Amino acid sequence: MSRLNLTEWALKHKEIVYFFVILTFVMGIFSYRQLGRMEDPDFVIRQMLISVAWPGATARQVEEQVTDKIEKKLQDTPGIDYLKSYSQPGKAVIYVTLKDSVNEKDVRPTWLEVRNMVNDIKSTLPQGVVGPSFNDRFDDVFGCIYALTSDGYSYEEMRERAEQIRRTLLGVKNVKKVDLIGVQPERIYIEMESSKLAQLGIDPNVIINAVKTQNTMNASGMVETSSDNVYLRVSGIVDDVAALRNLPLRVNERTFRLGDIAKVDRSYV
Repeated sequence: MSRLNLTEWALKHKEIVYFFVILTFVMGIFSYRQLGRMEDPDFVIRQMLISVAWPGATARQVEEQVTDKIEKKLQDTPGIDYLKSYSQPGKAVIYVTLKDSVNEKDVRPTWLEVRNMVNDIKSTLPQGVVGPSFNDRFDDVFGCIYALTSDGYSYEEMRERAEQIRRTLLGVKNVKKVDLIGVQPERIYIEMESSKLAQLGIDPNVIINAVKTQNTMNASGMVETSSDNVYLRVSGIVDDVAALRNLPLRVNERTFRLGDIAKVDRSYV
């Protein structure tokens, strides 16, 4: 029995060979057109960022009393691959990374468990610690960054315009989240000259306490009516520079306006 010579067979049956070549070509085009294509393909980020603030603490204090406690609590969490942390004066950042074998549908439940475990030891953290805060929403949106610049406009005018653009974009289909980055918050600054205060015999704490006392809202009672109860509140909150400059201060049997002894201006951080 002679062996099959594939080359000889192909030369004798050209029509069959051409048919399979064309069939393969057509199937290739069809398969290519059926491939999933996305400009921004979905992917899962198996990492969480935990941040903690402790104002005034040294890096060693943050590491020993905050970072180590959180890391030890999370070490036995199922699915965690490794932990990486950075302790700095006043704050700590901990990166929690899951194993690649963790199924996509199990990622969110794992992050919920991490939150619960960290919150379990929150009461054991030192007094003054702010947080912990968690960020695991790296992959819920695809980001685009647009810069807004302008000459001749104040920060407040640009912020108002940016807010208008933000509200417009939130109404666009498939837009989930719009954040403003780099917004300069407005503040009212009170600048006092120590030499002038010393000359007038005024303690700076007197000014600080007077502003704090004025800038409060207190409950003053309730008025009962036949249909409802109306709560009364006395508000002394000052958000106007002119009103703050006219704030009266009683010191050593003398009355001063805040604007007479301190510089009061509205500015940005």
